[in-house]
Amino acid sequence: MEALRKKKILFVDDEPNVLNGLRRMLRGMRKEWDMHFAEGGEQALNLLSTTRFDVIISDMRMPGMDGAELLSIVMQKYPEVVRIVLSGHSDKEMILRSVRPAQQYLSKPCDAQTLKSTIDRACALRNILVDESLKKVISSLDSLPSLPELYQEILHELQSEDPSIQKVGDIISKDVGMTAKILQLVNSAFFGLPRHISNPQQAVTLLGLETVKALVLSVQVFSQFDDAEIPHSFLDALWHHSMGTGKIVREIVRAEKVEKDLADDTFMAAVLHDVGKLILAASFPEQYKQLIKKCSEAKLPLRHAERERFGTTHAEVGAYLMGLWGLPDTIVEALAFHHRLAECPVERFAPLIAVHVASALEHESHVREEADYSNEIDLQHLAKLGMDGRLEGWRKLVENILQ
Repeated sequence: MEALRKKKILFVDDEPNVLNGLRRMLRGMRKEWDMHFAEGGEQALNLLSTTRFDVIISDMRMPGMDGAELLSIVMQKYPEVVRIVLSGHSDKEMILRSVRPAQQYLSKPCDAQTLKSTIDRACALRNILVDESLKKVISSLDSLPSLPELYQEILHELQSEDPSIQKVGDIISKDVGMTAKILQLVNSAFFGLPRHISNPQQAVTLLGLETVKALVLSVQVFSQFDDAEIPHSFLDALWHHSMGTGKIVREIVRAEKVEKDLADDTFMAAVLHDVGKLILAASFPEQYKQLIKKCSEAKLPLRHAERERFGTTHAEVGAYLMGLWGLPDTIVEALAFHHRLAECPVERFAPLIAVHVASALEHESHVREEADYSNEIDLQHLAKLGMDGRLEGWRKLVENILQ
């Protein structure tokens, strides 16, 4: 029955003319969406208290309760509701206040197709995770913890007398949590930048040092893991595997002569492919620590224990949050299916294939592994795509990297 239920969308703006304009523009969506319109934050919260909404789309600058305050309350009380800003204001202070509670940011004027595709995509993501309580926990995350040493490194650089934008970009690109957050911000309309950027160094350059400084030091969009909660050895292994997979993917896309945008997406998908482990570790530290211990002793990949405990794995969890944060579909797809290649209908070379292969090859490259990752590569599906013959060449690339 869930598939037949109309999606409930709540639009919030203090100007009746804007709401009437949205009503007219989206009239054709009435068969698919159950749309409600609130004149301001108080009215929106009253509606939220009585109706289960899928998405809230709010203006920023409103008298009384502004959009940032409203979405902060929604994040705390109704975390399962997708939170989108639709604003024509470019006031930097206001934007910085909305960075944490808003999952995506659209700028006015916004055409019907952009609005429709953003909402449809956010609603479609809900099907990735079945467990409603898990969705609530993950949807309430507004940042992901970083390796303590990298977090300290970026604070030190930004607080130095003459911070280097190059160094800041390098530090962010080394950390999975920081990379995910910076790509969320740069790929939205938060700062009015060109869309589709999959390179954290480029993202930092476009945002500018002052904005990055404000985001990190004032808004605190980054945080660090507590070593007592999650073993540092696990975080270290996750970091090495993510960066190692990224290195292998770089060589694969070079060998395949992949065009730049797709190559950037593929590299970012590689760096972020296990971000779901960070999300689960941050959300359920005690339980996840037990899973890590259990899998280490049994020499099993973590996803087996994740599915048993949460009914899903880090792959779907990572894809869900990165999709909510508005990262490109090719990256979300690679995250969701990197262990289940045959379940995603790609018919040619795509980030998913490169990440699937590179992650397995990176595991293979270690003499000692805590878990058994043999037979990770879906040879049957690669053969179906006519790509099994390239595997040996890709393995040689890994040997070159190791040397």
